Amino acid sequence: MKVLLIDDHPLILSALQSVIQGLGDDVTVIGANSAAAARETLQRDNDFDLVLLDLALGDASGFDVLSEFRHQYPALPVVVVSASDRSSDVIRAIDLGAMGFVPKRASNEALFEALRMVMSGGIYVPPMAMRTFETAPAETESDTVPSVLRVVRENADSTPFQAHPPLESLGLTPRQTDVLALLLQGKPNKLIARDLNLSVETVKDHVAAVLRTLNVSSRTQAVLAVSQMSQKGGVNAWRNPPR
Repeated sequence: MKVLLIDDHPLILSALQSVIQGLGDDVTVIGANSAAAARETLQRDNDFDLVLLDLALGDASGFDVLSEFRHQYPALPVVVVSASDRSSDVIRAIDLGAMGFVPKRASNEALFEALRMVMSGGIYVPPMAMRTFETAPAETESDTVPSVLRVVRENADSTPFQAHPPLESLGLTPRQTDVLALLLQGKPNKLIARDLNLSVETVKDHVAAVLRTLNVSSRTQAVLAVSQMSQKGGVNAWRNPPR
């Protein structure tokens, strides 16, 4: 496994390199101490399996870098590793396409669990991010993933995120399962329709049905619900495209 680690703090960069290297002899970790250095590294060689990205970079916003990399390298999974563990930051990162969010104060075991889940196709968010959401209207008209700041409290309640049963027990149809897989990649309805050879209106109907089944009101909440199920052993490959 080849990992690009982006962090502008030398001590943290060195420590994380050592920790990740401990995953196995077949792990190669390349460090970049700025967004500019990371861009140059990927321009020279984009054959990486994973990117670990700090949000507080000296030369760029980590959120901007995340959005940029997800656009330029859509097949390259990005996991945010940040000193922040605010729910709003966690959900914003997932909303922008991160496949995981690990607070820097997390244990090595939590980091390893996150990396294993992401490399197997899952989505990892820290347990403290599983909070209740402000009531938000169902996304039946919108064609894009919503801004998380519209659906998440800045200081979330301590009430645990609503528990969900494993996806296998939810009774999704095969087509709804396909739509969910693409929805979890952050794709808008138009792209889902193109990929599945469906009309946009049909996709909207499937998305609405999936959200009702998951008992959530937005795509971002759906990502968190699926992530929670993944961490409980329900499913771990919901960002893989349908075959």
